[in-house]
Amino acid sequence: MEAIRKQASKLREQVARQQQAVLKQFGAGGYGGSDNMVTDEAELQQHQKLEKLYISTRAGKHYQRDIVRGVEGYIVTGSKQVEIGTKLSEDSRKYGAENTCTSGSTLSRAALNYARARAQMEKERGNLLKALGTQVAEPLRAMVTGAPLEDARHLAQRYDRMRQDAEAQAIEVSKRQAKVRESPGHADNVMKLEAAETKLQDLKANMAILGKEAAAAMTAVEAQQQRLTLQRLIAMVEAERAYHQRVLEVLDHLEGEMVSERHRIEAPPTPSVDKNMPPPPSYEEVNGVYASQEHNGITDNMGYFLGEVLFPYHAESEVELNLSVGDYIVIRKVSNNGWAEGECKGKAGWFPFGYVERRDQVLASKVAEVF
Repeated sequence: MEAIRKQASKLREQVARQQQAVLKQFGAGGYGGSDNMVTDEAELQQHQKLEKLYISTRAGKHYQRDIVRGVEGYIVTGSKQVEIGTKLSEDSRKYGAENTCTSGSTLSRAALNYARARAQMEKERGNLLKALGTQVAEPLRAMVTGAPLEDARHLAQRYDRMRQDAEAQAIEVSKRQAKVRESPGHADNVMKLEAAETKLQDLKANMAILGKEAAAAMTAVEAQQQRLTLQRLIAMVEAERAYHQRVLEVLDHLEGEMVSERHRIEAPPTPSVDKNMPPPPSYEEVNGVYASQEHNGITDNMGYFLGEVLFPYHAESEVELNLSVGDYIVIRKVSNNGWAEGECKGKAGWFPFGYVERRDQVLASKVAEVF
């Protein structure tokens, strides 16, 4: 019988060692141990909550790190693009300033315009890269490597280790209880059991306190992590949106200049005003709004439309309108004697209709200049 007791005791110790080995194996890789020793429902919920918080903050940290790496890569490639674009701008400026063509300076002016626009766009790109670095990468990097996150995770890991110790101590209590049952009245076994139970209770109490502290710290870090990451994503989108808007404005202006220049060189020679052409119809102001009167009782009304000035015209009377090449005019009336009436840059008057050309599609920036 004694031999059987010894063999049973040896088997229990072997099982206990195996259980502790399993606990260490599954608990050493981060957070989350075994649920073999569950003291009560509250402790189980605390443990599960910490597991979820640990997983959530780990995923959030990895996403923040991915954003930082992506932004850093974008800055590196963007800086190279700025360098290339700046070189192209300088080459265009050099050609426009130094090259002389016997047939005219159209290409030189276009090169200068392009150089100026390209320089503005590269400046905007540089501002974007700077904003991404200071407003996105730096704050996220600071949180990834910051103390609050690491401190909270260390609390959770301490709680997990203490929970594993409590599980091991619970196994020790079970062993002591078995020995007491095997040898009733054995004082030494009873004392050891009481000591083991006291230690287990202390571990449970400390574990409950540490669990609450770790959960509070992890919850605060998770909230800060979510809030900061969202804010930095919004900042990144706003910075890129502003950059593209400003570049679009630069390109619109550049296209307008180049298209006007092309129209100028492709247009027929400046029309000459017939000396026998009658003067424009009379023009007067009624209640603050200019109104055109009929000339010889006849005035053609084609409806409002936009026209682009192809040739310059200098007004010769108060009722006439000065024209500059590339301006856009709201044309309101066209008379049958060669005159047209319209408004440009807040001024209204008459001008030779042959100096403008109707445009059905106009850039929004050009329409704004009309008024």
